[in-house]
This record gives sequence, C-alpha cells and structure tokens, in this order.
Amino acid sequence: MANAYNEPFPVLENSGAYRGVMTSMFPRSESVASRLEVLEATPSTNDVLVSGAEEGENWPDFSVVVTDTQTAGRGRLGRAWVSPPGTALAVSVLVRADVSLRIDALGWLPLAAGLAMTRAVREALPGRHDVELKWPNDVLVGGRKISGVLSELVVGQVPSVVVGAGVNLTMTEEQLPVPTATSLVVAGAEHPDADELLSTYLREFRGLVDAFRAAGGDAGSSGLQAEVADACGTIGSRVKVELPGGNILAGVARGIDVSGRILVQAEGSSELTPVSAGDVTHLRAR
Repeated sequence: MANAYNEPFPVLENSGAYRGVMTSMFPRSESVASRLEVLEATPSTNDVLVSGAEEGENWPDFSVVVTDTQTAGRGRLGRAWVSPPGTALAVSVLVRADVSLRIDALGWLPLAAGLAMTRAVREALPGRHDVELKWPNDVLVGGRKISGVLSELVVGQVPSVVVGAGVNLTMTEEQLPVPTATSLVVAGAEHPDADELLSTYLREFRGLVDAFRAAGGDAGSSGLQAEVADACGTIGSRVKVELPGGNILAGVARGIDVSGRILVQAEGSSELTPVSAGDVTHLRAR
C-alpha cells in the first residue's frame, strides 16, 4: 500500500512493552483527543498505537499516545530520532479511514500533520518569523529541524493510519544530536508548555482532517493543498533532490500538486517534474 505521493507505508507489529501514566498531565490535549494515553516511557508511541489500532473499538478515531521519553524513536528511511529523557515530545495520532476518507487520500495525512505542527511551533515561538514547513513534513526554525513526522498504515477490518510526530522541547545546544537540529528552548522559548503545544497541534491537525474528510479526501477543494503550500518554505527555493540510484535533480521548487508531490523546475528547463517523497533520498535547499 502506498500513500498519495507514492511512498510505501511501513506495516508494523507490536515491538515491546511500555509503562503508562495513570493520571493525564495534559488536560487541554485530553479535551481534543478521543482517547489520550500519556506514557512515562515507551520504545515507540507509533508501535503502541499500531497495536491499539488493531484492537478496534477501544481505540476510536483520533486516539492519541504521547510521551516525553521515547527510547527507540525513528524517522523516515529508518533513521533514529534520539533525545535525552524528558526533553522532547513524541506523539502518535490514530486516523481511521471511512467513506469520507478513501484509502488513496491517506497520503495527505502526514502533510497535514506537518502543517499542524508548524502552526503549533509558531504559536510557541511568537517572536520568531522563520518557522516553516519543509516538504513533505519537517518543521524548521531558522533552517534547523525541530520536528519530523512518520506515518504508518495499519491493515485491518478498518484501515487506519498512525501519524507519529516528534518535537524537541528543552534540549540545549549541547544535547542536540546534530548541528542542523534545534529545540524550543534553543529557539527562544524560556519555559515551553508541553500541554499547550500538544493541544494546539492536535486541534490544528483535527481541524485539517475534518475539513479534508468533509471534502471527500480532496486536497484541492478542502483547502489543504493551498494551506500546505502557503506554509512550505521549500517552494520558491533552489533545491537539490537526491534520487535513488544516485541521480540528482537540481532546480527550483515551484509548488505542490494535488497528490502532494513537490514540483521541481530543473535548471535549463521550463517543465515541472513531480517528485514524490518515496522517490527522494534527501531534499536540500541550495
């Protein structure tokens, strides 16, 4: 199964036990989620929610799992997402397919999540005007990554997508894994409020998904395509796309098509080449 921009969704099995926190410390977030599970620690919030999704009715649409201590997080292409305990949020959201959200539209959900997180980070950093979405779903502050999204398909009686996101909260410069990463604290937030950030993200994401569903999974008529493009700092930038096999596509990113693919105008050409996330090894601004 592939998403709308032709990137295969990994299909996972349960990968380990976790410890749950009985009392939620996220009251605002709890009011947005259909079910909220706050975990003291877990290898992967995605794995927990994938297992829960297979249970059926106990995990309704827009169930959420969150922790500030994820011990085996991962990003696209199997990359590790590493942070010291208590310094970052890992959150996974369950979105179930239905008659208003067809299977071939599910690939827009990671882009919607990236847009929602961009808006949440902007709200957490009101003095910054350099928070932007990097296609397809990374969030950058001053060109440095603060958040990423990994979505996974759950195959069952009701197909579902688990949309996982990680966002760096209180890591210092010394704790950041790479020089190209950042956190809310490094970006200027003195006392990040995890519940406020999470509730804003969930509210924005749920609103985008509801509008997308109301439009029958049409990214154009729902406004999702235009909203993602408006927040995407990649558009208008000179980019270098590293494709599988070592091929390089260099040019200017001109837009995002109705399937969620980035449109690149190659140097010396008037044609626009659509590139799906599944085709890209790395996308760099030049």
